[in-house]
Amino acid sequence: MVNLLDPSNVITRMFNAGKYEEMCNYCKGLLEKIPNDMVALQNLCLALIHLKKYQEAITYCDKVLEIKEFDTYALKNKIYALESLNQYEQVLKLCDQILSSNPHDTWTLNSKGLSLNELNRHENALEYYDKVLAIDPNDVTALMNKAISHSHLGNYETAIDFYDQAQLVDSGLKEIPPAKSKLFEKLGQSDNAFLAAQGILNKDMEKIKMDAKENKCSLFHQVCENEFKKLDKK
Repeated sequence: MVNLLDPSNVITRMFNAGKYEEMCNYCKGLLEKIPNDMVALQNLCLALIHLKKYQEAITYCDKVLEIKEFDTYALKNKIYALESLNQYEQVLKLCDQILSSNPHDTWTLNSKGLSLNELNRHENALEYYDKVLAIDPNDVTALMNKAISHSHLGNYETAIDFYDQAQLVDSGLKEIPPAKSKLFEKLGQSDNAFLAAQGILNKDMEKIKMDAKENKCSLFHQVCENEFKKLDKK
């Protein structure tokens, strides 16, 4: 039988209900009784992050790390808080601390890449996204961030390819079509820019352009016709 009064269960109910202030106060109450209560410390950090009290969250993450120096959960919470405070150099140090014991941690590899991007070290960032993709070729975060990195470096065609790969993995990412469209515009490819903005994958663009030419209609009308055909099939 589940003990509803067990602190872990109480905290879970508060978290699931989005009651972060109550969760915060509850955890602080636990710490008044047992200052080194790890459950209370960890969840207090989490609650403070959701309340956007990042500096205070870091304080409690540090209390956890005083007890357990390589606590991955606390390190990741601290990384998130530091990212929110734009303290990217500090993030890099913590990422290295995690990666020293687990070099295949994809969350940390992506976080390090993101911080390098924020520090305008885009070439270095690519190295970490490559490490993620070597582990998981379909990691959308790494694909998106690799596209962004190449875009910053002026490698627009390569950036478009990585946006397209991310779109193949997750077609619901709304930020991809406008990002791809802008890059096609920079390359002077207005037709592809229009098609990209409609969410069309690179592999389908040439056929649509050929069909429009054959049917002697605009790309807009061809795209509309294709959509009508899809609806008819349903």
